Amino acid sequence: MDLIREFGSVEAVLDHVSEVKRKSYRESLEQNREAVLLSKELATIDSHVPLALDLAAMRTEPADLEACRELFTELEFTSMLRDLEPAAGSPSVELIEDPTDEQAARFYAAAREQGFAFALDAAAPAPEEAEDEPQRTLSLLDAAEALEKQESDKLAGFSVGLCADPATALHPSDKDLSPGAPALRLPLTAELRALLEDAAVPKQTHDWKSALHLLTAQGVALRGAVEDTMLLSYVLNPTHATQLLADVAARHSQPAPATLAARAAAIRKLVPALKAEAKKAGVERVYAEIDLPLAPVLFRMEQAGVRIDLGVLDGLSKRFAIELERVGESIFALAGRRFNINSPKQLGEVLFTHLGLPAPSSRGKGRAVSTAQDVLDQLAEQHEVPRLVLEFRHLSKLKSTYIDALPLLADANSRVHTTFNAAAVATGRLSSVNPNLQNIPIRTELGREIRAAFTAAPGTQLLSADYSQIELRLLAHFSADPLLVHAYQNNEDIHTLTASEVFGVPAAEMDKETRNRAKAVNFGIVYGISPFGLAAQLGIPQQQARAYIDRYFARYVGVQKFIEKTLEETRKTGGARTLFGRVRPIPDLESRNPNQRGFAERTAINTPLQGTAADLIKLAMISIDHKLAERKLKTRMVLQVHDELLFEVPANEKAEVEKLVRAEMEGAVKLNVPLVADLRFGPNWRDL
Repeated sequence: MDLIREFGSVEAVLDHVSEVKRKSYRESLEQNREAVLLSKELATIDSHVPLALDLAAMRTEPADLEACRELFTELEFTSMLRDLEPAAGSPSVELIEDPTDEQAARFYAAAREQGFAFALDAAAPAPEEAEDEPQRTLSLLDAAEALEKQESDKLAGFSVGLCADPATALHPSDKDLSPGAPALRLPLTAELRALLEDAAVPKQTHDWKSALHLLTAQGVALRGAVEDTMLLSYVLNPTHATQLLADVAARHSQPAPATLAARAAAIRKLVPALKAEAKKAGVERVYAEIDLPLAPVLFRMEQAGVRIDLGVLDGLSKRFAIELERVGESIFALAGRRFNINSPKQLGEVLFTHLGLPAPSSRGKGRAVSTAQDVLDQLAEQHEVPRLVLEFRHLSKLKSTYIDALPLLADANSRVHTTFNAAAVATGRLSSVNPNLQNIPIRTELGREIRAAFTAAPGTQLLSADYSQIELRLLAHFSADPLLVHAYQNNEDIHTLTASEVFGVPAAEMDKETRNRAKAVNFGIVYGISPFGLAAQLGIPQQQARAYIDRYFARYVGVQKFIEKTLEETRKTGGARTLFGRVRPIPDLESRNPNQRGFAERTAINTPLQGTAADLIKLAMISIDHKLAERKLKTRMVLQVHDELLFEVPANEKAEVEKLVRAEMEGAVKLNVPLVADLRFGPNWRDL
C-alpha cells in the first residue's frame, strides 16, 4: 500500500521497480510481475457487467422461515436456528409456574388418562465470592452423583416441569412436601410421585437415562413406558452436532424452551412429530428395539461402575515418572540441549533449526512449524529424537489421562463410573466420557499395564466377552462372497486365506509377517482403504499396494459387488443403512472435492458394517441384562468397549453366566455365517 501511495498505482510501481528502495520488495516485484498484475485483476470488481436496476426487487421482504430452518438445519447453524421465530400456526402453551390446587388437580387427572411429559433440572449454589450470581445448572448425572456421595453443599435444589394437556404445562410447587422431608429434593407431591412410579401411566422425557439417575437418587422408581425425544432425534439423524432439547425443538419449528414447563411442553409436542418422522424414515425399529430399551441398561452399568486397584495405579504412576525422566534425558543428550519437550515452539526449534531436520509445510498453532504426530512419525525414520519425543508423549498422555486421573474419579468403593453417550456417534456406536474407558490402549505393553488396574471385586472375577472379527463376518454376510462365507462356515482362518489368495503363499509355508500383511488388507477393505493408505501402512510402494487390492477384488468378487451396490444405493437415498435399518446421512458422495468425496465413499462402505456391529452388541446387552435380572443373578455388566463386554461375575455363577453370555451374543441375530464370541475370565482386565 505504501508503494502504491508513492507511485500512484500498481502499474506505476512495476514500471519504476528499479526505484523501490527496499531490496526484498524490489526483487519480489521483479520476479513476480505477472502474478502481481493477475492479483489486481482478480481483486477488481468488473463494473461493466450489464445489470438491470430493479429497485422493487431490492426491497427488504420478510424472511422465509421454513427455508431458513431447512438451510440452518442442514448447515448446523444451531444458534441461528434457535433465534428463528416459531412456525406460523404453532399452538401456544400456557406455562404455569406455580399452579393452584385446581390447576394441579386437572393436570393429574389428565396425566392419569393420557400420560405426561416431564423435564428435570438441578442447580448448584452460586460461589461464595459471588453470592449475587445466579445458580448454575448442573447435569442430571452430576446432581445424582452429588446426592449419592452425600455432597449436599454442591446442590441448591431440583425442579421439575410437567405437561399432560398439550395446551398447558406446569412447574408444581413444593408446598405439599411431607413433613420432615429433606430440603434438597425434587418438589414431588405424593400425586406426582405416584404418577412417576405408576407402570400404567406412559411418560415422555428428553434423555431417559439421566432422568433415571436423578430420580433414583431421590428414591423414585420410574416405571411405565417411556418415550425419549433425544433418542428419537438421534435415530432420525445421528450426524447432528448436538441432540440438546433446545436444538431438537429449533430443528422442528419450535421456539427454544426457556423454562422447565416450556421444556416439558416441547417434549410433549415433539414426541408424536418425531415418531411420525421415524416411521416415515423406516427407523422406528432401531429406536423401539435397540436405542430406547438400551437406556436403562446403560443406567445400571453406570451405576455399577468398574473397580480399580489404587495400589496398582500408584505403582504405575511412580514407574511412568521414572520412564518419562529416562526418555527425557535421552532426548536432551541426543539434541545437545535441554528444552521444554511439551512446547511445540521449542521442539520445532530443536528439530528444524538446531538438528536441521526437514521442516513440513504444515503449520501448527500460532503459525509455528507443526510438530504433530504425523510429522514426527515421518521424521522418526530419519532421527532418534523425534522417535523418542513420540514415546515421551505416549507415556505422558497415559500417565495424565488414566494413571493419575482415575484415582481422583473413584468413589468410596474404588469404583469408577463412566458416562455412556448413546446419542453422539454417527455410526450408532456408544462413546464413553468422564472418564473415557473405551480408549485405554491394548496394543502396547504399557497400555496393557493400565488394564491391570481394572480389577474384580472380592469374591468375583472379570469376564470379557468379545465378538470375533465381527466386521469381517458382517462383510461376508452382506457380500455373500463364496470364499468368505465358506471360510467362516468352516472355521477357517480368514487372514491365512487372504494371504494365500492375494499373495499366492500356501498356508503351510506362511510366516507371521505374511499373515499380518493379509490382515491389513482385510481390515483395510472394510474401511475403504486406498492404495496410498495401504502402502503407508505396510511400508510398500503404491503400485504394489494397488496390485494387492486388485488381486483381492479379483478373488473376492462378492465384496466388489457389495461395495458397488452400497455406493449406488447410498447415492440414490443419500444415506447408508445398517442391517437393522439405522441410517447415517452421507451427503458428500457427489462432492466436487475429491477428498470429501473419497471420505464419503469410505464412510458409505464402512457404515453398514460398523453400524450393524454396534447394533448387534446393543441387542446382546439388552438381552443379557434381561436374562441376568430374570434369573436373579448377581453378575453385573460393567463396561462396553465397542465389540467387547466386561462383566463382574461371582465365583458361583461363572459356569451359568459364561453359557448365558455366549448364547445371547452369538444368537443376537441369524446371519449366513456364524457369530463367535471369545470369552475369558481373569482377576483383572489385563490377565484374562
